[in-house]
Amino acid sequence: MPIGKSIRIYLPDATVAGIRYAEVVNWTGHAVTAPRNRLSDLAAWPETTRPGVYFLFESRLGDAKPLAYIGESENVFGRLASHDREKDFWNEVVVFTSKDENLTKAHIKFLEATLVGLAKNAERYNLENGNTPPESSLPRADRDAMTEFIENIRMILGTLGYPILEPLIKAQSPSISAVSLSEPSSLSPSDFFFKVNQLTACGAVTNEGFVLKKGSQIARDNASSASVRSIQTKEQLINDGRLKLNDNYFVLEEDVLLSSSSHAAGLVAGTARSGPQSWFTKDGRTLKSIEDAAVTAQLQP
Repeated sequence: MPIGKSIRIYLPDATVAGIRYAEVVNWTGHAVTAPRNRLSDLAAWPETTRPGVYFLFESRLGDAKPLAYIGESENVFGRLASHDREKDFWNEVVVFTSKDENLTKAHIKFLEATLVGLAKNAERYNLENGNTPPESSLPRADRDAMTEFIENIRMILGTLGYPILEPLIKAQSPSISAVSLSEPSSLSPSDFFFKVNQLTACGAVTNEGFVLKKGSQIARDNASSASVRSIQTKEQLINDGRLKLNDNYFVLEEDVLLSSSSHAAGLVAGTARSGPQSWFTKDGRTLKSIEDAAVTAQLQP
C-alpha cells in the first residue's frame, strides 16, 4: 500500500511564477526551480552550486509534445550558464541536489542515466538528449538510496507541473496493435474500446483524462460536425509523426493523453461523439454506465 508523502514548497517572492524551493519531508534532497529570465538569481542559492541533476523544460503549447533536457554536473549553476548560451528551447529549469552534500559524481551519473531512461519510456516530452548516458556502477546500498532519490524527484516534478517521468498509464496493458482488433475480449479489463465505420480504437481512463492507446485507428477525414479542437489535435499528431496513414485511415503510433473520452471518440470518428456512450468495456458496459454506478454508490448511505 502506498505511503503518503508531504511536500513543502517555498515561494521566496510570494509568486508561483518565480523561484520555487521544494522538498519532501524527511528527505535529504531538495529542488530549486526558476524561469529562464531569473537564472542569474540562482547564484544566490548555494543549493544550485552543488553536484546534482537538472531538467530544462520548454513551455507546453497546445497538444504538441514539449522539449526537455536532462543533465548532471558537479556544479549545476555553472553548467546552466553554458546552457543559457547554447540551448534556446527552454523556459524553466528544475535543479535537484542534496542537503547533506553526499552526492558524488558516480551518484549523479547514475541519476542522470536512470532519469533519461524513465523520461524516454514515459514519452511525454521530446528529449533533447541524444543517447541514454551510461549508468555508473554503484554499491547495492547506494543504488537503493538513489532509487528512493529518483522517486522523490518524480513526485516533486509532478507537483511542480512537470510529469516527465510519469507513464500515461501506470500498469501498461498491451497496445491494441498486439491484440486482435476484432476481439474486444482480448483487451485488458481496464481498457475501453470503440468501433465506428470499420475503425477500432482502444483507450483507458486515468486521473489526468483519457489515454488513447497506441494502435488505435483514426478516421482520415473529418465530418462537418467535427470540433475545431479534434481537427487541430489530428493535425498536430500528423505533424509530429504520432499518426501514420495506413490506406484509408490513420494509426496512432504511441499512447496519447486527451482531455476527455468525448475528445478521444471525436478524434477517432472524425465527427462529434459522446465519449461516455461510445466507449465500451470488453463485457459490453458503457463508460457512462460505469460512471453513473460510481456516482450512485457514493450517494448511498
